[in-house]
Amino acid sequence: MQNKNIKEKILAFMRDGSYAPMTSEELLDALAGECSATKFWQELLALEKNGEIIKTRFETYGLPEKMGLVAGRFQLTSKGFGFVIPDNRDERPDVFISPRALNGAMNNDRVLARVNNDTHGKKPEGEILRIITHANNKVVGVFYQTGDFAFVTPDDKRIGQDVYIMRRNFNNARNGQKVVVEITEWPQEHRKAEGRVTEILGNLGDVGLEILSIIKQNDLPLDFPEEVMAASHKIPKTIKKSELAGRRDLRQRTVVTVDGEDAKDLDDAVYVERISDEEYLLGVYIADVSYYVTENSVLDKEALARGTSVYLVDRVLPMLPERLSNGICSLNAGEDRLAMACEMCIDSKGKVLSYEIFPAVINVCHRLSYNIVRAMLAGDAEMCAKYADILPMIGKMDELRQILHDKRARRGAVDFDLPEQKVILDEKLHPVEIVQRVHGNAESIIEEFMLAANECVAQHMYKQHWPFIYRVHDIPAEEKMQDLAKLLANFNVKFKAGEETKPKEIQQAVKAVAGKPEERLITTVALRSMKQAVYQTENIGHFGLAAKYYTHFTSPIRRYPDLIVHRLLRAWLQQPKLKAAEVEPLSDKLDMIADHASIRERAAADAERATVELKKCEYMADHLGEEYDGVISGVTAFGMFVELENGVEGLVHISSLMDDYYEFFEERYALVGTHTGHQYCLGDKVRIEVLQVNISDVAIDFIMAGENDGVREHIRQQLLSKQKPAKGYSSQRAALSAETNKKKHTAKGGKGAKNKEPGRRSGKRSKTRNASGKRKKRK
Repeated sequence: MQNKNIKEKILAFMRDGSYAPMTSEELLDALAGECSATKFWQELLALEKNGEIIKTRFETYGLPEKMGLVAGRFQLTSKGFGFVIPDNRDERPDVFISPRALNGAMNNDRVLARVNNDTHGKKPEGEILRIITHANNKVVGVFYQTGDFAFVTPDDKRIGQDVYIMRRNFNNARNGQKVVVEITEWPQEHRKAEGRVTEILGNLGDVGLEILSIIKQNDLPLDFPEEVMAASHKIPKTIKKSELAGRRDLRQRTVVTVDGEDAKDLDDAVYVERISDEEYLLGVYIADVSYYVTENSVLDKEALARGTSVYLVDRVLPMLPERLSNGICSLNAGEDRLAMACEMCIDSKGKVLSYEIFPAVINVCHRLSYNIVRAMLAGDAEMCAKYADILPMIGKMDELRQILHDKRARRGAVDFDLPEQKVILDEKLHPVEIVQRVHGNAESIIEEFMLAANECVAQHMYKQHWPFIYRVHDIPAEEKMQDLAKLLANFNVKFKAGEETKPKEIQQAVKAVAGKPEERLITTVALRSMKQAVYQTENIGHFGLAAKYYTHFTSPIRRYPDLIVHRLLRAWLQQPKLKAAEVEPLSDKLDMIADHASIRERAAADAERATVELKKCEYMADHLGEEYDGVISGVTAFGMFVELENGVEGLVHISSLMDDYYEFFEERYALVGTHTGHQYCLGDKVRIEVLQVNISDVAIDFIMAGENDGVREHIRQQLLSKQKPAKGYSSQRAALSAETNKKKHTAKGGKGAKNKEPGRRSGKRSKTRNASGKRKKRK
């Protein structure tokens, strides 16, 4: 019996309509035979500690929701109020918490709150009773000294309060420096948090300081420890003949890699052969990282702690040292490499007729880029001649790509065609250009092949009844689908919102508006309605891909879950039948890894997005007063966000709309003039002027184009007087942007090739850099 199942059984028993609060002994008796007493006590205490169940003063246990309580994550706004996001948010709405009811809670803390049911039909309000888990043990901010004490003002405005520092805890910090503070005393109702300076990052204005602050704020590692580097240097640079035993030798096969121009960590290679009129052989060969990174080794522990490679605007923070990621593990052309192979026989409808998973040795014959494949598919004479030996295979790859894509479309996979950008930096790391990412058939070939391999491996391990890590994507919340249905009704698109919306229903709704002015609006709202994909050991399928089974197998150089999947495959190959005594310990370990990997993935995504947004802000600071065409990408009570063709987003404050008084209509995603009836709706095209940029707050203010100098200056002074609320605009926009970007990775998976979620590739350092530094492929 897995611990996770014990928890579920306890919770399921309490959720039964006939359940009345019981003592722990009564619960154990009621669940007799379901689990051992030792496991029961462990899980009961864990559930209580985590706020999932409540112990009353009568020593009985019950569910929070049955007692007028709610447990969940606290989300604080920059204006001082916040919301508790319930654990079971599909069934319960968010709970509003006023500034007077915080009781010391900080942003992202896990809390227990009492819900006030006397709100007369309004959204529920409540008061925080207990902080279950603190989220902000370290804070990055600016140090301000006042006599014998100081305060650190957090960079993250959502933290909501300064941190008090006593003189003995200054650690040589000076006024105006950016520092890292460790919290030593948590805030209470009438007292600020206290802390001590643990690191001085630099002086305001230092080049690269803001990026470093984001790294520290998200608790990302910079350099590898000495013992990790020492361990990496012990890994050989070449393969020994003895290491080929037990591996299938595929070195004569015309295997190729297809990646971005500057990619160095090449963890996947492919091969396609048409074996009959109705059947293809697809070979996907992934770097056998688990052979070199053994369980519980120094390298393994460091990789687990990092969880993922992080691709920031100006650097890469790899999961593994370069000697492995760019060396022996990278499938470099012309070099023998160890691989884990997944070969599939696929018919003309995309069905996998048979498959094999096995260890192999390969030698990549060509290192191709997307641009090379794109040119070959277009019939470029030079490229076709240069790669004449594989030209027929590239054509078959494109045929199979279409077959696999059509299969996913038939079952209802949701593809959101939203543009993505990359920021180009000069040698001083200053942004000089923002360009659109290309996503065509070349990228789609690898994307579809990786998706097929990930599904195949997931289904295989599921049917072996092994504990496993799946990449899952739950169905959207019914409330979100109802909101989407209301919006679609405005455009005469039928969409029935229910408890279990099918992905095909969303797919058809998006298709219904394809090519129409409202397409951007519908696509954006549909994407924001999705949940976020996560790692877990329970397989619930992947909603966005309309897949029953899905995992991450294809990128073990840069994602720890993929490395674990390889390790599990290796164990299965050696011992197909898992011993009963091994099941529970393995399941427990995989649960921990899955939760940790999901957390590190979110931290990496937040940091990546923050650094790109920072550079976009710096770029627009060089273009003040210039006019651009854009599309309204968000509408709020305080104004509208406009996204330019280069992907930059800024706020047109409602007070800057000089032709009328405008009112916000939430359900219509619109601002409507009270006298003229003029509307600004999500998805509308507008022309704006860049008014001002606040780099420290990562906020850009636009005004409508065509205003005269007097009006422009009047608006600027108005916005300056609203400077503190403006910080709220930045954080609210960031939250909305974060939600959309995370769900890009979930539903469509981003524009990356390997498996459609942003994954990342190490970028080659040069005078001109790809600021996003990545090749997206994480699904």
